[in-house]
Amino acid sequence: MGGEKRDEPLILAVNPGSTSTKTGLFRGEEPLASEAISHSVEELAPFKHLIEQFDMRREKVLAFLEKSGYEPKDLSAVVGRGGLLKPIVGGTYRVNEKMLSELRAGEHGEHASNLGAVIAHSIAEPAGIPAFIVDPVVVDELVPEARLSGLREIPRRSIFHALNHKAMARKAAARLGKHYGEARLVVAHMGGGISVGAHLGGRVVEVNNALNGDGPFAPERTGGLPAWDLIQLTLSFAYNKLELQKLLTGKGGMVNYLGTNDIREAWRRADEGDAEAALVIRAMAWQTAREIGACAAVLEGKVDALVLTGGLAKDERLVELIRSRVEWIAPVLVLPGEAELEALAMGGLRVLRGEEVAKEYE
Repeated sequence: MGGEKRDEPLILAVNPGSTSTKTGLFRGEEPLASEAISHSVEELAPFKHLIEQFDMRREKVLAFLEKSGYEPKDLSAVVGRGGLLKPIVGGTYRVNEKMLSELRAGEHGEHASNLGAVIAHSIAEPAGIPAFIVDPVVVDELVPEARLSGLREIPRRSIFHALNHKAMARKAAARLGKHYGEARLVVAHMGGGISVGAHLGGRVVEVNNALNGDGPFAPERTGGLPAWDLIQLTLSFAYNKLELQKLLTGKGGMVNYLGTNDIREAWRRADEGDAEAALVIRAMAWQTAREIGACAAVLEGKVDALVLTGGLAKDERLVELIRSRVEWIAPVLVLPGEAELEALAMGGLRVLRGEEVAKEYE
């Protein structure tokens, strides 16, 4: 592997999704190889429970490693995507038995990301190297004021795109010449769901629950809904519990209005004169800008930068609709895409370099 800095740690990153296992190799900060290993519907069909996919996915990750010219013994660490665990503060966590037990049992819910730590540990342990997870979706750093919803029975929950939020916040802080812990940032991750968070002192002290109906509507999610009208819809028995959940998290937002989750298709229709498509795009930008303003208020208006990231940040026209409403608050930094494999690897690298101490899951 010509050009590699052989004295730098070699890190394998594993990010399991519902129909793929994204895998990457990094030598220090340098990406060496990556692959989105696809899993067809037919391939996944025999597995009744998520954990049953473990052996199949692990073998494919090992095949990727071999194809890249390495063996597990060559690695310095393996980093997996953190799954559904109990709420924890952000950071890099060493994979331990308690974490593995809860993920294997799906104790806090089943999601493909649960397999990240399990696969990472299975490769790392025989090689005598550490396995980590980094900033899972359950990262919860809300301040007490942010937890109150107005109803004691329903506290606000922190579920958001923590991995990409934290990674892009660190990049933004570096561009500003600051350490992440010193920066005051508002980060908006815009993908199938939209999460907007206030970053203060290296923690996300306020953020909308981007999964279960809070914040802006998005390509596939409703965001926050008028509570009484939602109650009325529920009591109408037009939908069962599973259908309502799907309506909020997969068939809401742009899908509900336009029948598509593709912003390019929505723009095409708008450009051809479809007034509803144009309105839906503007409204999604409006609600995102509104949430950014709310987080800026939480930071008392003292904001170093506003960060727009995620897949939708690649859409220049959508970005401009948002920018035009919020750039008076602070400079807008656009960091498009989701560098999840890189974020996982860098979390492990910070620990290996002694820049961060790995946390223990308890």
